[in-house]
Amino acid sequence: MLDVLRRVIQEVNAASDLTTALDIIVDRVQQAMGTEVCTVYLLDEERNQYVFMATRGLNRDAEGIVTLDLTEGLVGLVGERAEPINLDNAPAHPRYLYIEEVGEKPFKSFLGVPIIHHRRVLGVLVVQQKEARRYDESEEAFLITLSAQLAGVIAHARATGELSINTGDGLPMSRFVGKAGAPGVAIGTGVIVFVEADLGTVPERESRDIKADIRLLRQAVDETRREIREMSEKLSDRLRPEELGLFEAYLHMLDETAITGEVIERIEAGQWVQSALRSVVEQHVANFEAMEDAYLRERGVDVLDLGRRVLAKLQTNEERRAEFPENTILIAEELTPGMVADVPRENLVGLVSVEGSPSSHVAILARAMDLPTVVGVEELPINLLEDKPVIVDGFQGHVITHPSPEQLELYREVVRQEAELVKGLEHIKDEACVTTDGHRVSLWVNTGLMTDVARSLDRGAEGVGLYRTEIHFMMNDRFPTEEDQRVIYRQHLQAFAPRPVTMRTLDIGGDKALPYFPIEEENPFLGWRGVRISLDHPEIFLSQVRAMIRANEGIDTDLRIMLPMVSSVAEVDESQRLISQCYRELIEEGVEVEMPDVGVMIEVPSAVYQARDIVKRVDFLSVGSNDLVQYMLAVDRNNARVSELFQEFHPAVLRALKSIVDAAQAENKTLGICGEMAGNPVAAILLMAMGFDVLSMNATNLLLVKQTLRSFEMARAKRILNKVLKMDNAVLIRDYVEEQMRKAGLGQIIRTKTLG
Repeated sequence: MLDVLRRVIQEVNAASDLTTALDIIVDRVQQAMGTEVCTVYLLDEERNQYVFMATRGLNRDAEGIVTLDLTEGLVGLVGERAEPINLDNAPAHPRYLYIEEVGEKPFKSFLGVPIIHHRRVLGVLVVQQKEARRYDESEEAFLITLSAQLAGVIAHARATGELSINTGDGLPMSRFVGKAGAPGVAIGTGVIVFVEADLGTVPERESRDIKADIRLLRQAVDETRREIREMSEKLSDRLRPEELGLFEAYLHMLDETAITGEVIERIEAGQWVQSALRSVVEQHVANFEAMEDAYLRERGVDVLDLGRRVLAKLQTNEERRAEFPENTILIAEELTPGMVADVPRENLVGLVSVEGSPSSHVAILARAMDLPTVVGVEELPINLLEDKPVIVDGFQGHVITHPSPEQLELYREVVRQEAELVKGLEHIKDEACVTTDGHRVSLWVNTGLMTDVARSLDRGAEGVGLYRTEIHFMMNDRFPTEEDQRVIYRQHLQAFAPRPVTMRTLDIGGDKALPYFPIEEENPFLGWRGVRISLDHPEIFLSQVRAMIRANEGIDTDLRIMLPMVSSVAEVDESQRLISQCYRELIEEGVEVEMPDVGVMIEVPSAVYQARDIVKRVDFLSVGSNDLVQYMLAVDRNNARVSELFQEFHPAVLRALKSIVDAAQAENKTLGICGEMAGNPVAAILLMAMGFDVLSMNATNLLLVKQTLRSFEMARAKRILNKVLKMDNAVLIRDYVEEQMRKAGLGQIIRTKTLG
């Protein structure tokens, strides 16, 4: 059965469209299980009905015509329960529904399994036969496995327009969920940028010059042929004739009677040369992978390699895109700063990255540039978005493709309201953040680029709670020297003087990599990162700390050094020893500067439970809320599949935060928090009530948080916190705090969870 399952999955993956995939499923399941009927019902979300989409054994003329309401029949019951239903006498069941058009009256045995994708029921897969018997566990497991495979195919079909109301030019109105990379809303036109020689990222485009595209293709193929012949000649004295014959096979694949000819046909039909090549190669690879013979399946790799070689030649010979439309939404599998820099700033309004995280370099850059950004949109049909209308919702982390007129109007109103809200708060930028009953909270900013400085100061930042020193490392092609670092750090210290500036020591690893210092690990978030790298490479750490201290010479600024990803007091002790060593050496060298305060970021559970021991050894603590939530809840914040589980208001997270406050206050030490929670007005109320002295955030959110806290009573915030700490549901906690904000007249500051 496993071998059958593998072959069916391969065939389904190789199917050119949804209809073909459904036909393969019902046909192969009927054969493999020896059952008389196999049927697929798919959910039509527009009409809230299940549609009889494909069958073997029932009336095929009813396909696409017969429908069931969500509560009708055994199919509806499978969807309601979202679990298999296995019956030996289906007509005797109270939910049994006979539909004359499909002709299922004689069938007694019934097994229906839900087709589920990301907790949503997309349809129901059913097998039936006349004999009254229950299907056994292996048959049920087989069907469940196939339904899970089919779910991905159906989800992709929805994304590409095969399974939803089409707007007329190739893409349906769809909403794709990622992570908010930078706040704001952008409405514009999709422009795809892609990694060179990567077929999978080549976008779907129309040919602008068919003859020129064919000429480019033939030139690229000729160059690839020469390359293959050269490889064959170099290896001719080391390979047997039959092995050298593989190179001849490659050359034949590139004939105009084979791959090249098929690509030319697609170009002549109006397709751009690179996307035509991608389509042909992907089809050949899928055909090979669906074959039963293992040797033939492996030949798909050869075709893919040939395609990449030809693509590389095409991209070398073809001019890079030089024109970008107004209101460009830049979209890529993984955006890089270089891609962003290629677009004229006046034309760029938003960014979308299929991969990446809110803490990625590009997301940080986007926040510095005030570019609404969504990252980690894993199911986005990127190849189909070239020159298509797109909305980027950087508040919720959503990307809307082919928005309807109503959606466009809604988001235009959001843009207008945001602009009015920010403009209406400008008068408080120089005011202190003091609650209505006199409690003072310091609002600082997170920075990393000089472009952050002006916006931060313009919005009333009182200090820097997190200066990401790794950005400078990420923008270089080598480790920066001590003097390189000193110059950069000094610029920031001077810009924010006399405000305090908290510089985090190098925090790489996890999802932050240096191209010249690669770290390959199975689980990078639980691996070599943060202070662990600094202590294993003291030469890097010492150089950075010296640069920080030297940079502060002669500047009236309170420099604070902060250690990331600390998980034990031993790491704190060793780091303190090295920092003290740096300071002594610099004093001996004649540098006139005071010893900076040293603090620790609390980001992992072990540090939460040792917070009292840690804080005794340092001058301050600061919570890194993004990583703390990730590690507390065992949720990869870069993984869109579990993004709904990344909950800042989870009771465990709130209780952990409160325990850290208690530890800091017991030792009379300053406590701050940097991360998304600090910049969330809803969370800021709870953080203030807990006793955080400093909230550090992106400059974009500073005025919103200030307005919220200035409009609230500390006493009321504490009453809300006391109730929240007794609650056990993250969603209910957030809803409760939001309701309290509305009662306080702050409803306009709350961003709704879903727009449109």
